Amino acid sequence: MLKLSTINENSPLKQIDGDNLKKRNLFLSIKRDDLLHHSINGNKWRKLKYNLSAMQAQKKNELLTFGGAFSNHIHACAAAGKLLNFKTRGIIRGPELDLNNPTLQFAQHCGMQLHAVTRLEYKERNNTDYITQLQKQFPNAYILPEGGTNKAALQGGKELAQSLPVADYIICPTGSGGTLAGLIEGSNKTTKVLGIAVLKQAEYLINEIKILSQAAREQNNWQLLTEFHGGGYGKFTPELWQFCQAMQVRYQLPLEPIYSGKMMYALWQLIEQDFFPAGSRIIAIHTGGLQGLKGLRYRKLI
Repeated sequence: MLKLSTINENSPLKQIDGDNLKKRNLFLSIKRDDLLHHSINGNKWRKLKYNLSAMQAQKKNELLTFGGAFSNHIHACAAAGKLLNFKTRGIIRGPELDLNNPTLQFAQHCGMQLHAVTRLEYKERNNTDYITQLQKQFPNAYILPEGGTNKAALQGGKELAQSLPVADYIICPTGSGGTLAGLIEGSNKTTKVLGIAVLKQAEYLINEIKILSQAAREQNNWQLLTEFHGGGYGKFTPELWQFCQAMQVRYQLPLEPIYSGKMMYALWQLIEQDFFPAGSRIIAIHTGGLQGLKGLRYRKLI
């Protein structure tokens, strides 16, 4: 029996004050899901939790999933395997493994079996025939999509939304769409849910989110903003990185420039654009991923 209660899900809600907020009579809180656990946190745990329940129900004893060499998802799955004592396998976009890479080094230390594949093969990760082939190769594996996004993952985001105080806006970074879909499922219809796409040309995610979430199909209280990607996934400007550092100094809010940093930078721009009506109560979800800073330093990008 997996002890999923090992992770304390009562992350703090941190109030943020600033001249830009006071001037417009806005109230901002940050849901510090980066503090759920030192290795398995943020939306990665929220999405993983119910998939681990499904894995257990299907009597599988190992988790197989996909990710890039610096993937937060790979990092979290490997850590969960070590903490909760189940086998993990990572299909890594390769074609070769750099075991000096801090993310892969950590995953291997946690006991994850790493399988490097070519970029061409990696593109097949959502192909039914490819998944069937993997299932035959690893019959005891529960296969989880890249990023941990599937129907089971939504329940974690739904629970998160239902745990929050009443707000006019909830905002989160959006990569694969699972967290945004879950928040839409769990939010009051009077709350506007905003996703900040962290990759280029992310409009396709709107349809993906509607496929995942019935509430997203039926309600119009959500929006995916696609203009704040900063150059694309994994890319960021010097201004964005300076902003992340300034938020650490001013508010003791640690950010990385790939997910939550990109979201907060977008939020600051939206505030300056008077996107939010006066009096609005805003909750921003810090989805974790701070382990990615080690990878950015390793690549000498920060």
